[in-house]
Amino acid sequence: MSRRAPFVPDGVPVLSRGRHRNPRRGACFMEMASFLAGERWSDHPTCTHPVLATLARCVNDMLDDTSRQRIALMIPEVVGLHPQDDRVAAALVLSTARAAIPVAAEERQNIMALAILNAEGILAERDGREPGQLSDTSRAALTRAPAAERWARIHLARMGFNSAALRPANASKVVALAVDGVARACVDDTEQRLVQMLRDGIDVVSAFAPLEAAPVTEAQPQPSVTTAPAPRSRWTPRTFAR
Repeated sequence: MSRRAPFVPDGVPVLSRGRHRNPRRGACFMEMASFLAGERWSDHPTCTHPVLATLARCVNDMLDDTSRQRIALMIPEVVGLHPQDDRVAAALVLSTARAAIPVAAEERQNIMALAILNAEGILAERDGREPGQLSDTSRAALTRAPAAERWARIHLARMGFNSAALRPANASKVVALAVDGVARACVDDTEQRLVQMLRDGIDVVSAFAPLEAAPVTEAQPQPSVTTAPAPRSRWTPRTFAR
């Protein structure tokens, strides 16, 4: 089983920042996704998990004009990528917060550390693991901001884990803050980090989505030697309907 190969038709608008009334005025990442999905033109289509859609919109708007075109081929991958597993939001929070915490400003690092520890704790409870156990990836990310981790652990000791923070609407806010933290970071590879955040986010959500089954073709009976072969039908090329 395999996912469909990405396809972007020729003649689509070049990606640009912000929201657009129609394709003639340009398109952002999620508007193009709505177009490919056959939905009403919108940057909030229903074809994509809402937290992943937030990540895509934020990355789209934070990239410069040249780097933004690098994410265009990822658009078909988010069409129909809307798994119903309630762990998806937490997984996206972890992915984006881990990416942001090494480079974000100090106050933003505190939020990212808290998001990582809270998401790990909630997921551990749901999976029947010890809440204090961290994945290797989260452990490595937190070591890059030890002061933020200490602050987050003190906060959690007082308040406890908060499952409401991982609801899609709240998780989207954390994801947006993570993207903003990277976009404002004083590093030389900001654009690459943003592109990679989206790439990793799509991969994270794809892990929760069932793979598309390969088409099953039934074996056709072989004609006997006395049976004339059926005439071959003419093939008509399909055109992309806008």
